[in-house]
Amino acid sequence: MEAMEDFLRTVGALYDETRVKLLKFIDMHGPLCVCDLEASFGMLQSRLSRHLKILKDAGFLHSQRKGRWSYYAVRRPLDRFRSEALEEIRVLPLELPKLEKLSGECKL
Repeated sequence: MEAMEDFLRTVGALYDETRVKLLKFIDMHGPLCVCDLEASFGMLQSRLSRHLKILKDAGFLHSQRKGRWSYYAVRRPLDRFRSEALEEIRVLPLELPKLEKLSGECKL
């Protein structure tokens, strides 16, 4: 039953346009601080954190805490299923925001 729950959690994480965009964006630019993701996506921190947690719980992301900031990157290595899903996301013609780095605010 655990394998089924893991599968459904993974598929469910991708059933949201914002999360797919976040995953592609982090894959392109990562690791990224939450503050940079907030600035780039123009999203409230609470909503963004919820999306990031879902992607992390689904096995796509890992986070690293530095001081008061969390940095997110694509987890490596990914298993075959997640890796193939990410490959499909990489070729999707998604309109992504420009990377907005908050100068000096948060550094890894």
